[in-house]
Amino acid sequence: MITTRQKEIIAAAGKLLTHSGINGLTIKNLASEMDFTEGAVYRHFKSKEEIILLMLEYLATDMDERLSALPKSNNPEQHLNDIFENQLNFFSGQPHFFVVAFSDGLMEISEEINAALLKIMTIKMKHLFPVIFSGQKKGFFTTAVSTEEVIQMIIGTFRLQMFRWRVLGYQEDIKSNGMKSIQSIVKVIKSK
Repeated sequence: MITTRQKEIIAAAGKLLTHSGINGLTIKNLASEMDFTEGAVYRHFKSKEEIILLMLEYLATDMDERLSALPKSNNPEQHLNDIFENQLNFFSGQPHFFVVAFSDGLMEISEEINAALLKIMTIKMKHLFPVIFSGQKKGFFTTAVSTEEVIQMIIGTFRLQMFRWRVLGYQEDIKSNGMKSIQSIVKVIKSK
């Protein structure tokens, strides 16, 4: 269970990640950001890696819970829109979770971080696969490409939109632009 203080620390770590990237996240910078001593941070986390791991674990658990709670729609297109609208709402309010999941150089830190990132991808697949597969079976989506390939196109489009948002300093309306991108990809994968 994550403590209140750990939540505060990962929120501050997220702020540093958002503004300074993975290299800007140090225990020293984190302590300064929180007006703590470095020792106070070390009472809750042994290392920067442990902070990142908790952020990734929190993201995975939260995403799985949020997407599992969505009402199941008989319309696969609507269900797909609901999934991405939920994700965009989450990230728009907490961009540091996007940054930690997609930071350059993050995968080189440790195997544990790679495993945590893989868990996030697995959870995305868990929620997208049945929607796309069902949509293909019901004739909503094309069967010209496999379910896995459709999911790769969707996730690639979503990821590109999120990177654009990051490059623009989180200044554009990610909810509106993200949903436009998802609706465009739906037009491409829809059965004629």
